[in-house]
Order: sequence, then C-alpha cells, then structure tokens
Amino acid sequence: MSNGQRPLAGKVALVAGGTRGGGRGIAVELGAAGATVYVTGRSSAAGGRSELDRPETIEATAELVTKAGGLGIPVRVDHADAAEVRALVERIAAEQDGRLDVLVNSVWGGDPLTDWEHPLWEQDLDTGLRLLRQAVETHVITSRYALPLMVARRSGLVVEVTDGNTARYRGSFFYDLAKSSVIRLAVAQAAELKPHGVAAVALTPGFLRSEALLEHFGVTEENWRDAAAKDPNFAHSETPAYLGRAVAALAADPKVMEKSGRALATWGLYREYGFTDADGSQPDFAAHWAAELEPEFGPLGDPL
Repeated sequence: MSNGQRPLAGKVALVAGGTRGGGRGIAVELGAAGATVYVTGRSSAAGGRSELDRPETIEATAELVTKAGGLGIPVRVDHADAAEVRALVERIAAEQDGRLDVLVNSVWGGDPLTDWEHPLWEQDLDTGLRLLRQAVETHVITSRYALPLMVARRSGLVVEVTDGNTARYRGSFFYDLAKSSVIRLAVAQAAELKPHGVAAVALTPGFLRSEALLEHFGVTEENWRDAAAKDPNFAHSETPAYLGRAVAALAADPKVMEKSGRALATWGLYREYGFTDADGSQPDFAAHWAAELEPEFGPLGDPL
C-alpha cells in the first residue's frame, strides 16, 4: 500500500482474541492499514493450544499482520486472568511510549459451551456461567486495564465484537445474554469515555465464514460456495476480512465519535465507507434476511 492507503500508520492496536475468526480478520486488516497490532489469545505455537484444541495460533495471525503491511506482535494472554492482562498493557505502554489507539475486544471461545437444544432451566449452570465469564468478563478485564492508555491521550477507539446488533433473541439463553451484554459494554464505555474523547462501539459481522465454519461445512475458502447446497444462507456469508475492514474504516474515521455508543454492523458500514470483502463483493446479510428469511423468522430485530 502507498502511504495514502495506510491511514493507520503509526497507530497501535490491541486485538484481544485475535487467534482466529473475526479477531484474526480484524488484526490483519488493521495491519494492512499500517498499524502495529498486538495479537493476543491462548493458542500459541510456543505455549500450546487452548481447550478449543484448534490449530490457529497468535503467532500465525501476527505473521499475517506483518505480511499485510503492519507489524504483528503475538503475546500469549488469558484475558480471564487480570494479572496477565495488566502485564500485557504494561508491556504495550513500555514498548509504545504509552500509546494505544485501538482496542478490539473479540474474545469468545464460547461455541463448545453453547447449548442450542435446551431452555435455561434444563441447561448445565456451571457451563452457562463459564460461557459468560469467557465471553463477557474477559472484555471487562481487558478494558479495565487498557482504557487508561487511551484516556491519557484523549483519543482512541474501543470495538466490542458481538453477534447481531438488535434486541432479537439469539436462540440460546447464555449465548443471547453474552452477545447482548457485549453491546451494553460498548454503550457503558461510550458514556464514560465521551468526556475523554475516546469512542466505543459494538460491531457485528453477518454470516461469518470463519475457519471453524468452513471446516463444519467441509469446504475451504477456495470452494466455499459448494456449501450453499447444504445451507443456502451460506451463499451470503462473508470473510473475516470484511469485519476487519469495517474496524479499520472506523479506526481511520476522524468523526468516529459520532458513532460512539452505537451497535453497528458490516452490512451498514460498507455502504458508508465503501469497503469490500476479500473477493471484491459487498455482502449484506440484513438485506438477505429481509428478502428470504423474514417471512419465516420475522424481522431481524430492532436496532439497539
């Protein structure tokens, strides 16, 4: 990229939960825009895999960030451990002269903990509460220690990655509570950060074509359209890069404070910023829902 295409050159970002999926896509696209990106998570080539036991690592993401044109720095961190998060932020402050411009809270890891089959009163309570600790408390802990760097500089952007930007029920009690809570985290942070010139938003992708989902359908990114035979909605999916480009566009927007406190989506932001997915397309899952799924499942929901 030329300097004109690197709007985040000199900026520093932390992508918490950047090992795979949306977090990886965000980290790479921030790098493509020129940022230095700290990529954190528990799955590490040096430190072993998390209990998800997937092959993606923070080191691999960091390499992709650097290859894209930024600087990727992998740091193995358990974001449920306050001491580890505090040490991470102290390291960023020391290495970057106190600078942190973008914080992305993308920690999830809740797929194996989500029970899609049973109502609350039939679910395992310990598993459900563990999901909340993994998907919500990690975000709170990370913001607690990272925000002072932004407040001190009176600038920055916090992105809370969620699923859906509406009040619509998401199909499972603890999953719904986690994803809705993350939106509220953005609202609350926005209110407290406003006097300090720091923005906070929640952001959702559409149908995200993650590594795990490709594996689930038995396809790769090269032949992913074959999976539409099993699920026609998959034809309207989007890569993690699309989510990443949405974050990069927000981070480069000098008027981002106008969006602070809002729950945003890739399908709305591409219209404003003009970014495309990796293949040049512009997926719009909300439009697909309205055209194909609303008659059966009702409206996608009222925006929050």
